[in-house]
Amino acid sequence: MAIDDNRASREAVLARVRAALGRRGPGANATAAAHAYIAEQRQGPRPSLPGDRVQRFLERAGDMASTVERVANLDDAPRAVARYLDAIVSSPPATRAGVCWPEFATLGWTEAGMSLESRPTVGHDALGVTGCFCAIAETGTLAFLTGTETPTATFLLPETHVAIVRADQVVPGMEEAFELIRRDRSQWPRAMNFVSGPSRTGDIEQTIVLGAHGPRRLHIVLVG
Repeated sequence: MAIDDNRASREAVLARVRAALGRRGPGANATAAAHAYIAEQRQGPRPSLPGDRVQRFLERAGDMASTVERVANLDDAPRAVARYLDAIVSSPPATRAGVCWPEFATLGWTEAGMSLESRPTVGHDALGVTGCFCAIAETGTLAFLTGTETPTATFLLPETHVAIVRADQVVPGMEEAFELIRRDRSQWPRAMNFVSGPSRTGDIEQTIVLGAHGPRRLHIVLVG
């Protein structure tokens, strides 16, 4: 269907809705008012959050079945990841090899007993280490924006996903996350992903199954 056909179909549907409501088409004033309302980017009513938003994020991430560890410095992250892998009883040696985002390529992975490559995954990597664009305290959610330096497959394909998050990346809610995107980026990314815990589904007999559409495990290393 051509774009013009889509537009014609949309206008036909809207015309029927206006007729049922006894309204005419939007005039210039109504259109300007709608654009002004959107530009204001108003926020609706929201619940209050505890004062320590970082602690709130860690608690809510745990509620979402993520595991978390807090470290003082970024250089401590590789050993924190190694400790997490040691805690996975069924973890095979292959889990210690995988891929990471370019920003973490120079960390001491080898010294921590791991082998991570800074490249896009092709689907067989057991471990993917990423950062995030920001983290949302209200829901324990990680926000990811697509880009050449932040490949999406790194946190979608491996069975174990480790996200390294700086404390200053934690924002109170989804509203602040979108505000940060608008402020930080000159244009919207091609795609955004919001991840709350490991992948799960309850479609079959209402039984929760982890790793159905993504990682089976999500571990968060919070720095700072």
